[in-house]
Parts: sequence; C-alpha cells; structure tokens
Amino acid sequence: MTKAWSKSDWRAKPRVQMPDYLDVPALNAVEAQLAKYPPLVFAGEARKLKRELGQVANGQGFLLQGGDCAESFEEFTADNIRDTFKVMLQMAVVLTYGAKVPVVKVGRMAGQFAKPRSAPTEVIGGVELPSYRGDIINELDFTPESRIPNPQKMLQAYTQSAASLNLLRAFSQGGFADIHRVHSWTTGFAEADKAEKYRELSNRIQDALDFMTAAGINSDSSHQLGTVDFYTSHEALLLEYEEALCRIDSTSGLPVAGSGHMLWIGDRTRQPGGAHVEFCKGVQNPIGLKCGPSISTDDLKQLIATLNPENEAGRLTLIARFGAGKVGDHLPKLIRVVEEEGMKVVWCCDPMHGNTIKSTSGYKTRPFESVLREVREFFAVHAAEGTYPGGVHFEMTGKDVTECTGGVRAVTDEDLSDRYHTACDPRLNASQALELAFLVAGELSGRRETAQAASI
Repeated sequence: MTKAWSKSDWRAKPRVQMPDYLDVPALNAVEAQLAKYPPLVFAGEARKLKRELGQVANGQGFLLQGGDCAESFEEFTADNIRDTFKVMLQMAVVLTYGAKVPVVKVGRMAGQFAKPRSAPTEVIGGVELPSYRGDIINELDFTPESRIPNPQKMLQAYTQSAASLNLLRAFSQGGFADIHRVHSWTTGFAEADKAEKYRELSNRIQDALDFMTAAGINSDSSHQLGTVDFYTSHEALLLEYEEALCRIDSTSGLPVAGSGHMLWIGDRTRQPGGAHVEFCKGVQNPIGLKCGPSISTDDLKQLIATLNPENEAGRLTLIARFGAGKVGDHLPKLIRVVEEEGMKVVWCCDPMHGNTIKSTSGYKTRPFESVLREVREFFAVHAAEGTYPGGVHFEMTGKDVTECTGGVRAVTDEDLSDRYHTACDPRLNASQALELAFLVAGELSGRRETAQAASI
C-alpha cells in the first residue's frame, strides 16, 4: 500500500474544509518553496512517539494531548509557548502519579493553524463573507480582503512552527522541565483557598519526590528527572502544506509528514474516500482520528483498515468526542467493533468539542462540569467494556483566560468578557486544565485500585 502511494494522490479525491486559492501561480510558488525547506520534525522522533503510543495501546502508558484551539500569528510569543508547556508538564506529573504509568506528552502546538468550520460563510450586520479558517489560510478581520485565502501565510506558519519547536526542545532538555521544579508550581495551585480537595494528592506527590531525593535519585543522578520528551501535533487540514513538507525517511525509505510528529483527521474530514484520509494513510507518523456522534461502525472499520492496515500498536489513536450525556449512546458500539476485529488502537477522550454552548452573555463557552462529565463517562464506559481508556485531549492554554465557565476559580458567564482571547473555540485556562488533571488522576487511580482488588 505504502509503495504505491504518492503524496499528491489526495488531489484526485473529494476535498472538504479546504480553501480555494484564487492565485494559483502564487500557491504553486509557495508549495515549491516549502518543499525545499527542512522538515520541522524528524522521522526518528515520529517513530519514537509511535513506540510510546504503542505502549499506551497496550495499557502501559497514558496520552496527554493539549494546546491551542488554533494558534495565532498575532499572539505568538515565547511567554505563551512557555506557559502552555508549563501547564502541560504540571498536568503530566499529576497524571503520572495517578496512572502509575508513563505519560506521553503531545502538544497542539507548532502547526495547529487551520480550523474546520461549520459553515463556509458567516454573516455579521447583514454582510456575508467567507469564514475565517485559521491564520495559515486567511485573517480574522471581517473584511473581504482579509478573508481571501493567501498562500503566503503557509510560509509564516512554517517559520512560527520552527521557532516554536526550537523553544520547546530547549525547554524540554535544558532543565526547565525538572520534575521537582514542575511540582513546586503545582503545589502553589493546590494551596489556593478553593483547591483544598487536591492538596492531599499534591502532598503525596511531594512525599514521593522527597523520598526519591533522600534515596539519591534526582535530576543530577537521573537524566529522566530533568528532561522530558515532548511532541507536537495538529489537524492535517491544509493538504497543500502537508504535501509540501512530506519527506522520505532516509532510514526506512518511507514517507513521513515533516510538519508535526502526530497528525489527526477531524470529524468533518474523515470520509473514507476523501482527500484527508488518502494523504494520512501514506505517511508513517502516528495518526489520530476524531470520532463524533455521526461515525458509523462500518465507516470506523473501513477507516481503521485504511489507516492502519498492519494493525500496528501506536499507529492509530481514536479520539472520541460526543458531548456530556451522549458517550454511553455512541462509544460502546465503537469499542465493541474494535475489540471484535482485534484492532490495536489508543482510545482518547476529547471532552471539548461536544460541549460548546452559547452563554447567556452571548459568548461561545464550554462549562467545566460538562467537560468533566464527559471524561467520567468515557472512563465509565471503558470500565464496563473491560477496555483501556488511554488518554485525554484538551483545548487549553497557559494564559489566565476566561473562556470556559466553572472550575475552582468559578468563572461565570459574566466573567467571560474579562479575558476572552480565543479566535475560534473556548479553551481551558491554566487553573482549569490543572484541576482537570487532578480529577482525571483520581479516575485513573480508582481504576487501578479496582483492577488490583479484582486480581486478588
């Protein structure tokens, strides 16, 4: 299958959620320029991530995937990258303690610039214009000129992604990620007035770290305590960009997407005979597949067979996104067909996209309680089916935004206007993201204790 595949085969398939560029020569010139650039990520890194996700698929790891709804050119700063990375590290420490397995850390970063939209156009004040599709395609300003797809934006996205990856690699390996430093940040959260219910778990983590230090195990004696592996991911939506950065791995001779370590196919672009599936089936990177309420068991079987024909553990992550109160209606039948077919996948929960509502103040938001409810339903279904809930997928930021309501700091509808900065979907702020990690850690710990009791 792979040898017969060409990175441009998607062009002969039906395409959705992609722009029609008016200046085709300019588009061709940008694609040719990108094709000369170095890849943003390397084949060996993608293979390592696949191996780690293979451990998750076998119940020996846990996936934490998180980051921006859509990255912005305007808000691109070192501080924003640092703050989101910092919260991801804090979440990972808490989840590692709860799950007692390694946590695979994958950011929605350094490439998450394009967004699918529910409608091709939008109307404001009686004026209808093409929808904003992310900074890699057009601009947020509501003017006819801003909404014209501009291929030059792909070059800016590449440059920003390269700079982001450079900083993330430095943070990952340069001492910033030392586990003792990371937990000291988390301790500050747990000591807040309304976070006392998380203090006990935080203290247990601190006791474990103190014991390790007393035993002579610290970042000086163990490289693993001072550094982390951190990977990037994004939705493979703009296929001209993806094709231009696709490379042949000199080690294996196989094609690899050079735009990010992991790509995913969205719920709106997962047509079995469509362009996005056609492109993703040929690259060797780990692939995610968003599974919403409309996916059928037949389509799922066909998609898994297409995207992971060798049934390789770690190749395919199924990202369930149904909405609170709906998980039990959809997830069990998908799990059963996967189990019946003997397919090796990572099951991941995206509790964000099915829980978007319009607040009384007019802002698009996501209630923290709905997000948490969907996560709990995801764990409950897997417990009932005897399968492994392998990960969580959040839209979040390290900034102190007010976009999702609820949490220990109790963001209300009236608070949303204070710091509502997202260009697309509402994100969890740093406090909400870390609180959710504590709650998921509790679910993981409870599941482990139940399994241990059953084995006695």
